[in-house]
Amino acid sequence: MPSSPYTDLDRPPLDQRALRRALVVPGGLWTDLEVRPVTRSTNADVLAAARAGAAEGLVVAAEQQSAGRGRLGRDWISPPRAGLAVSVLLRPAQARPSRGWPAVPISRYGWLSLLAGVALAEAVTRLTELPARLKWPNDLLIDGAKCAGILAEAAPVGPAALAAPSTPPELVGAATADAPAVVLGIGLNVTLRSDELPQPGAGLPVTSLQLAGASTADRDPLLRAVLRGLESWYGRWRGAGGDPVAAGLHPAYLRNCVTLGHEVRVSLPSGSVHVGVARTIDDDGRLVVRTADGDVAVSAGDVSHVRPGGTPGNGTHG
Repeated sequence: MPSSPYTDLDRPPLDQRALRRALVVPGGLWTDLEVRPVTRSTNADVLAAARAGAAEGLVVAAEQQSAGRGRLGRDWISPPRAGLAVSVLLRPAQARPSRGWPAVPISRYGWLSLLAGVALAEAVTRLTELPARLKWPNDLLIDGAKCAGILAEAAPVGPAALAAPSTPPELVGAATADAPAVVLGIGLNVTLRSDELPQPGAGLPVTSLQLAGASTADRDPLLRAVLRGLESWYGRWRGAGGDPVAAGLHPAYLRNCVTLGHEVRVSLPSGSVHVGVARTIDDDGRLVVRTADGDVAVSAGDVSHVRPGGTPGNGTHG
C-alpha cells in the first residue's frame, strides 16, 4: 500500500502504545503521550492544550509536520518519519510538594531551552556515538553542521504580561497571578538524505544523524532517551528551584557548548549588533560576549561564529 508507513523500511513509524508503556509511568513526569501521523506544528498543538488546562507532562510527537516552526518564525519541515518532532508541556511555576519542587521564578525560565539542549546532546551522543555539541542558544551541531533545533514558547494564562529583563522574547507572556506554562519543542533530523535537507543559505550547513554516520538511526530509542534525559534534568532543575548551578545544569551546558571561545556576531531583535568573543554563559542563561566596549550579556538573538578573516558563518536558521 503506497500510503502505508511501512513502505520505507528505513523509516518505520513510532509505536505510540509502546512509548506510553515505557514513558507514562506512575510517579513520572510524563502524564500523556500522543503520536500524530501529521500535524501543522507539535508546539502549536501543545500550546493549545496548555491554554485548555492540560496537565504538566503532556508529550505530542508527530510523524510529519506541515508547518513546523523554529525560532524567529522560521520553518522546520521534513519528510514523513525522517526525524523527531516532539513538544512537551511544562509548568515550572506550579509548586509540586510531593516531589519537593518549589515554584520556579520566571527569571529562571531562560534555562529551559538550554536544559533541553543538554538532554538532547547527551542522548544523541550516547546512542549514536556522534560528537553532538550545542551552539547557543538552541542548535545541536554535529561536526559543525546543524542537526536539530529547539524552540521554547510560553502559553499565557491571563491577560497581563510579566517578564524579567533576562527572559527571552519567546517566553514573554505571563499573567501577574500565574506565570505561563512553557512548551519545549525539539526537531531532530534523523534519516534525511542529502537531497531532502533544507537549503542552508548563508548560515549553518545542515545534516542528519544518518548522513553524519550515526551508529543507530532508530527514532524509538532516540525519543525515549531524549524524554528520559529531559525528565532527569528538569527534575534536578526543579528540585533546585531553578538554580542552574545547584542543579548541575550550568556546568553541563558549558561542557557541551561549542560557541564559547569563538569570535561571534550577535544580531539582536532590536537591530543592534555585537561582535566579540563568546566568554561564558551567565547564571541567567545569557551569552556573555567580550566586545571592544566591554562585556555584553545577551538573552536572545542570532549568533554567528565568525571564521578567520572576519567572515560570519554557522548562523542560526531554524
